[in-house]
Amino acid sequence: MKAWIGSAVGIGTALIAAAPALAQTADTTPAPAAPTAAPVETITVTATRLDEARSSIQPKLGASSYEFSPRTLDALPQGQLAPLSQVLLRAPGVAQDSFGQIHVRGDHANLQYRLDGVQLPETLSLFSQSLATQSANKLSLITGALPAQYGFRQAGIVDITLKSGTTDPGAEASMTLGSRDYRQPSLSYGGRSGSFDYFLTGQYLHSGNGIENPAPSDTPLHDDTDQWHALGKVTDIIDENTRLSFIGGGAKARFQIPNNPGQTANFTVNGNSAFDSSLLDQRQYESTYFGIVALQKHYGAGDFQLSAFGSYSSLAYKPDPFGDLMFNGIAPWAHRTSLTTGVQGDGSWKATDTHTIRGGFLVQRERATSLTNAFALPVDATGTPTSDQATGFSTNSDIVGWQYGVYVQDEWKVTPTVTVNYGLRFDAVDGATQENQLSPRINVVWQPNDVLTAHVGYARYFTPPPLSQIGNGAILATQGTTAAPPSTLNDPVKAERAHYFDAGFSLTPVDGLTLGFDAYYKLAQNLLDEGQFGAPVILSSFNYGSAEVKGIELSASYDSGPWSVYGNAAWSEAKGTNINSAQFNFDPTELAYIAQNTIYLDHNQSWTGSGGAAYTFNRESDWATRISGDVIVGSGLRSTVVTPNDTALPAYATVNLSAAQKIPVKGTRGAQLRLDVINVFDHSYGLRDGTGVGVGAPQFGQRRTFLVTLSQKF
Repeated sequence: MKAWIGSAVGIGTALIAAAPALAQTADTTPAPAAPTAAPVETITVTATRLDEARSSIQPKLGASSYEFSPRTLDALPQGQLAPLSQVLLRAPGVAQDSFGQIHVRGDHANLQYRLDGVQLPETLSLFSQSLATQSANKLSLITGALPAQYGFRQAGIVDITLKSGTTDPGAEASMTLGSRDYRQPSLSYGGRSGSFDYFLTGQYLHSGNGIENPAPSDTPLHDDTDQWHALGKVTDIIDENTRLSFIGGGAKARFQIPNNPGQTANFTVNGNSAFDSSLLDQRQYESTYFGIVALQKHYGAGDFQLSAFGSYSSLAYKPDPFGDLMFNGIAPWAHRTSLTTGVQGDGSWKATDTHTIRGGFLVQRERATSLTNAFALPVDATGTPTSDQATGFSTNSDIVGWQYGVYVQDEWKVTPTVTVNYGLRFDAVDGATQENQLSPRINVVWQPNDVLTAHVGYARYFTPPPLSQIGNGAILATQGTTAAPPSTLNDPVKAERAHYFDAGFSLTPVDGLTLGFDAYYKLAQNLLDEGQFGAPVILSSFNYGSAEVKGIELSASYDSGPWSVYGNAAWSEAKGTNINSAQFNFDPTELAYIAQNTIYLDHNQSWTGSGGAAYTFNRESDWATRISGDVIVGSGLRSTVVTPNDTALPAYATVNLSAAQKIPVKGTRGAQLRLDVINVFDHSYGLRDGTGVGVGAPQFGQRRTFLVTLSQKF
């Protein structure tokens, strides 16, 4: 089955996840022909044509794209209410980690999120996700040697085309109930009035399993979470060639930090040396709000989109005042904020029949603040506490940073079967570090017939570090206390620079069957990584002086009639040498070893796989029934036994099942009852064991969970 972006047809590997249309694509689609000046018949036709034009401004030429259609999302466990990270685990090369994190092709994070073509700023959220799957009409994960329009965060592009009143008219309400105190009501409403199109969606979630359990028990202790997500989109078609859009949304979450019973306190506080670790009361609060205004215009042979965006993100950690002191030697009330505003412009010009020129820019300003009020115990020169009475200290920072990016590229149709997309990108960052880079990009796509599509590409990447970093003043404030780090060495975190190579092909030997292969190699200088150091569950950045990441991906899918089947497997190896920034976070012995030896990165997982199948009974009737199942497989992230990250955790596989039954209801658009079972065999598996470079605590995957959802469309 061919994948599609907007209405542009791409040729590549289809990855049909539980329901049709999860696709891997080497996008060779030329820009659609410029619309004529003939009057449009309806607003819908104009909106569809502008969607096509927007897709042509930022094509994915030569990159690999893994697509999730609405039918795909519906068939996954939890359907469109599934967390975004869980959806992305069904794409090749995506490894699962704790705290809801994912790793794409051996990178720690380095993901970029786009809404209707506009790049969102990075947020501070760790446990929560600022975007909900429910708002997506189409969702793609783009990887490989990316074209020049993609900068800054480049391990993977999560490209989301939002729902609208045209694609999803009317109202839909649903309620999910399940084990582990799971409650999730949601509501969406879309429509159109004249030239205005609007869509609103929101959901609330309460669960007793908010963060991964640090113990292998069936039920975590002290792990409640309350979250809400909301998004609204309004567009106005000013004339047949002009559209104005507004997108606004947000997410807010409260988490209890789950407890690991049976732990022994490390310090004596106020005469007490024993504390029941199952009674700790640590909490974290996260929120993100964003807004986008975009103007899209077609003129002659050109199309462009100009956007302004803003985002506010905050993260706060509240400790257990005595428990944190007794176990960690510090009780910090930590608060971070990030306020980001920016402007993005992208355009395309059909210069000739064989050349389409594209270019654009992004300018972004961020202000990051950090405030910590903490208590720790005083120590002598040997690190031995001299008193059981805590002493307080405060640290803070307020820094402003800028990011600039500009690019130009040419899509050249060399022959009817060969397309070359080449360009240059210039990026600069002025914040915690001042750096810049000129980055060439080139992709060649060969499509000799309808069966074979092959691509090969090269990209030079430049990835700035997060603006918020721990300064030398904060380190000095901890000296003479149990909060002091192993050393005071703190070279600044630098931008990552990388050479990236990618090649692959896809085959469609018969209708409905697609096979794919892709290979990549990344050679990085100052590779960016992150770790949890200390009590607050906040990630801190650091660099490996040099690193090498490589891997292969295999995929196959079949989609015909009531059947949809997919499977993929990926092998990856990510290694680095010499931690050359933020060294105070590490034990000097560990640093010395890594300076002389190449080690696996802590988030390396050698083998990752997923597969699934779906069958729909009576699919054309009002009583259609769909059953589906899938499996997620991992060979295990890294842990430390003798030397840093020298061992892989045990392999695991989790099986999930779903069933959905349509129910016609007179006077409405129908209802649906669905049952999801997560981790059917209740497999207990560890994502982390608390060891490894930058790993703060053990975490275990979600145990068996039953969920029932009733949804009604009006």
